[in-house]
Amino acid sequence: MTDAARPSIRIDKWLWHARFFKTRTLAASVVAAGKVRVDGTPVSKTSRAVSPDMVLTFVKEGEAKVVRILACGERRGPAPEAQSLYEDLSPEPEPRPMTNPGYEGKGRPNRKDRENAAAFDPARHPFDLE
Repeated sequence: MTDAARPSIRIDKWLWHARFFKTRTLAASVVAAGKVRVDGTPVSKTSRAVSPDMVLTFVKEGEAKVVRILACGERRGPAPEAQSLYEDLSPEPEPRPMTNPGYEGKGRPNRKDRENAAAFDPARHPFDLE
């Protein structure tokens, strides 16, 4: 199959079709920020075309996502249809501690307790693409 006959779609549109992001604008902002890699190369243009057999790497909700594109998709359909567009190659997420290790429940936490708690903040992601 030649490159001209190979189906392709914009990266922001594909991420939206595959339901990784709730809106296409949100997907475009993540791509424009340079937080997505295509086959290991950082991408910052939302118009970048992707096609089947390409591997995307990005961070979603603090977890590293690695997916292989299986199909481009025609629309943003239901979840089972969206899941058929890709193969998930993501590593297993690290188990997070259930308790706050910096605070023992002995009154108001001091500065050091707050700093220790910030180190275990789930808003910080363990996988930075930069």
